[in-house]
Amino acid sequence: MKGTDDEQPPEGCHHYNSLGEVPWDIQRYWYQRYSIFSKYDEGVWMTDDAWFGVTPEPVANKIAQHMSESLPAEKGIMIDAFAGAGGNAIAFASSGRWKRVYAIEKDPKVLACAKHNAAVYGVQDKISWFEGDCFAIIQRELADVGEFSVMFASPPWGGPGYRSEYMFDLSTMQPHSLKDIYEPFSKLTRDVALYLPRTSDLRQLAKLVPDDKKVTVVHYCMEGASKLCVYSNKLPAVTSGHSL
Repeated sequence: MKGTDDEQPPEGCHHYNSLGEVPWDIQRYWYQRYSIFSKYDEGVWMTDDAWFGVTPEPVANKIAQHMSESLPAEKGIMIDAFAGAGGNAIAFASSGRWKRVYAIEKDPKVLACAKHNAAVYGVQDKISWFEGDCFAIIQRELADVGEFSVMFASPPWGGPGYRSEYMFDLSTMQPHSLKDIYEPFSKLTRDVALYLPRTSDLRQLAKLVPDDKKVTVVHYCMEGASKLCVYSNKLPAVTSGHSL
């Protein structure tokens, strides 16, 4: 069932209808609400912090397309390790490519938003949700699906302050460094995609790649801004610099 306008969000979740309701520090994101969720007016919920981390819908859809087209059929499970308010999980589920999307979020309020937003987009039955620490859940509950799975991770970057850094240091990324993320994920599956700041230090990424392997780095550009997605193993054989 899709979300309805008269359904009230729980405490900590919001659907802002006018600029006057929006805290000053997220007003710039509210102006971009239709780029973040095209169905925003149909009742999308967000926590105030979630605005900073949602992948804009056109970018999420393009990532979903690239990942769908680049993997063999036996890879039928998508794991979204840091699901947030649901932007990427919704795009993966909407693609129709995956037998199941597993989405993990540790914040119960953000998870409530994600579940609701999936209903707004009509894909709630295609996603299994997990609340808790993604590293523990992957090890405890998803270890058996590793050979059939693909991992997507859009980790927290430590807040919007990353934009002021000329080169983003992935070794000090908070609360999880690049190594903290990549090593346990790559033990589950070799097919891992990381969504990172566009100024990420590519030399740090290269150090994780075996000498006989390469990874694909794609910049997704939208409205004068870009983010970087790193694909390992069989993930997309596409060139950098996609404008949306």
